[in-house]
Amino acid sequence: MPIRFTPLDPTDADRDALIAFMSSQSFPFHVRTHPTAAQISQAIDGGAYADEDHASFWIDSDEHGRLGFFRLEDLSDDAPLFDLRLDTAHRGRGLAAAVLRAATDHVFTTMPEVNRFEGQTREDNVAMRRVFVRCGWVQEAYYREGWPVDDGRLLASVAYSILRRDWRDGTVTPVVWDAPAAR
Repeated sequence: MPIRFTPLDPTDADRDALIAFMSSQSFPFHVRTHPTAAQISQAIDGGAYADEDHASFWIDSDEHGRLGFFRLEDLSDDAPLFDLRLDTAHRGRGLAAAVLRAATDHVFTTMPEVNRFEGQTREDNVAMRRVFVRCGWVQEAYYREGWPVDDGRLLASVAYSILRRDWRDGTVTPVVWDAPAAR
């Protein structure tokens, strides 16, 4: 299933559609699970969706139509991060792996300076953690109590990445973890 990333202009032509998409749904595994229209508008005005460090896209498919929203972050770094938000109607259908593979292809084919592509999710987002592994990404960090949730608890944030050479060669370079320190 071919996936396309359609660039969007959050400050003009796509502003209303982006605000409607982001504020009309719940995103249970994101820091802000129920963003409001005012919060999204303020973030757009602050450059969080389009500036030197951010680029935003609609996720489109000929077979399924508009699947959701994708944003690249930290573009001035050689290891950008991403924000993926599937439309509620498309969740739980196995589409995230195709989206992540297409996003990885997009980053490594259009950004020659990028050596690593990174993503993070909550410890309890088991489905996304499986997607990362299925797509050849490697868990690199487990930030204990690093992700605030709506009820005030702190969950772990789990970081994954893929290296350009692993994407190119179809390999997975494992992390070499140090032996535990003596106590």
